Amino acid sequence: MEGKNGTHNINCEWGLKGIEKFKRISDVIIIVDVLSFSTSVDIALSNGAVIFPYKFKDETSYLYARQVHAELASFGRSKEKYSLSPASLTKIEKGTKLILPSPNGAELALSTGSKPTLCACLRNCSSVADYAMKIGESILVIPTGEKWDDGSIRFASEDYIGAGAVISFLRGNLSMESKSALYLFNSFKSNLYDAVSSSISGIELLRRGFEEDVAIASEFNVSKTVPRLVENSFKNCL
Repeated sequence: MEGKNGTHNINCEWGLKGIEKFKRISDVIIIVDVLSFSTSVDIALSNGAVIFPYKFKDETSYLYARQVHAELASFGRSKEKYSLSPASLTKIEKGTKLILPSPNGAELALSTGSKPTLCACLRNCSSVADYAMKIGESILVIPTGEKWDDGSIRFASEDYIGAGAVISFLRGNLSMESKSALYLFNSFKSNLYDAVSSSISGIELLRRGFEEDVAIASEFNVSKTVPRLVENSFKNCL
């Protein structure tokens, strides 16, 4: 599908407010959470698993897991248990149904209503962009960011770079915010690991011993998965 002038229209805005502002005029929404949710979804789906995003890390998640007959990921980032650590999902078994609680990526994915919703990271940016252009003419790219203690958004450079990576494969009319994300991505494209590992979140993960997560999240265009939210779960739609 193309716009009236023969091209797609691409917007980029941060977090929940960005979804609220552009949802009505968007045909497809792409969620980008590089160091946790999006990369974890990509890894899990690459292995044939199904991911159920869930906003809360509390007792309701146990009830939800029983309701959908799925396994519940660890609330904290873990190397030994399935969690928001991408490395923890590299050997997830095919057919596994996993609840993945996340107050960022999952919350935003579940806030898009009936709009087609995709999940992208540096690893699968090309595949997601190509699919998005096939199903919609107005495309909204949402870098999730992180949250401060008071719940306000912390703008995360790695997510803006990830959004720019997706935008680099989208063809059409770019908003100023989309051009800014693209510029940032192009500025760091030659060494994405340095950029991601130097971000606030990247530094935190390295200090906590999650070097493999940072390395996996920094890999560029190595995956062909296209995670699409269908009936409250992300499945690979290719």
